[in-house]
Amino acid sequence: MSSEGAFLRRRLPGDVTPVDLERLLWALVMLALLADVATTFVGLHLGLSESNPAARGAIEGYGVAGMVGLKAFAIGVGLVCRPLLEQAYRPIVPAGLAVPWFAAALLNLYTISLVL
Repeated sequence: MSSEGAFLRRRLPGDVTPVDLERLLWALVMLALLADVATTFVGLHLGLSESNPAARGAIEGYGVAGMVGLKAFAIGVGLVCRPLLEQAYRPIVPAGLAVPWFAAALLNLYTISLVL
């Protein structure tokens, strides 16, 4: 069996193009960013502590601006690396940002619920 000549289909189910998927995922990145930042600062206000050392340093030094700056840096790295990928694979960049930030926001919500 050989994979020579095999190629990736460039269409996703339901006629969603990789470009459409990427746009949706970038919107989710923004939502995840807001959710993570908001839940982090609610948790900090309630007396919880930031467990990520880089984020903790940014928050202690610059507050909300430090946290947003850290997120902006991550987005910048993603945008710089994005053109290195074929168009069909570019949605992985915003997915790689949105998924952990949504996970962090959910973990923050869970932790906050234990305090309230």
